Amino acid sequence: MSTDISIRPAAAGDRPALEALYRAAFPEEDLLALLRALLEAPDDVQSRVAARDSEPVGHVALTACRVAPAGVGVALLGPLAVLPAWQRRGIGGRLVAAAFEAAEAAGLGTVFVLGDPAYYGRFGFGADAHVAPPYPIPDDWREAWQSLVLPGAAPPPAGTLAVPAPWRRRALWAP
Repeated sequence: MSTDISIRPAAAGDRPALEALYRAAFPEEDLLALLRALLEAPDDVQSRVAARDSEPVGHVALTACRVAPAGVGVALLGPLAVLPAWQRRGIGGRLVAAAFEAAEAAGLGTVFVLGDPAYYGRFGFGADAHVAPPYPIPDDWREAWQSLVLPGAAPPPAGTLAVPAPWRRRALWAP
């Protein structure tokens, strides 16, 4: 683990570095529109940056959502990115832990993610069949739809994840 990395809330001045970070981490995907929308939604989204000497080397977003129809507050983790040169140093894990802390502080007891089960499973995420994603996902992605109930929280009731505007693009939920 890299000890010279600090985790802090994202700042307005981080945007150019975060855009470059996502282009480098995901050269095959265009996540910039989502990133920009999330950075502009401070009421719904908390962003954390992993920085070295104030320069971002990693980022994670945590979006407050609801499970409909009950209206129970939960969180959606993602996107998560670390510069390729800084990967495999525990930075992603530190960002996920910071997102869990942010969720707990906001009173959001369950965190959802659409991501690699092998990666997110190490943090305690498991496949979720009780809360549906906001849009249908391909059958071969079923195991990638995961959740984690934080310590001391109750699982949400069955329903569908209701997401704020940045996540309401069907393309984000399909290959």
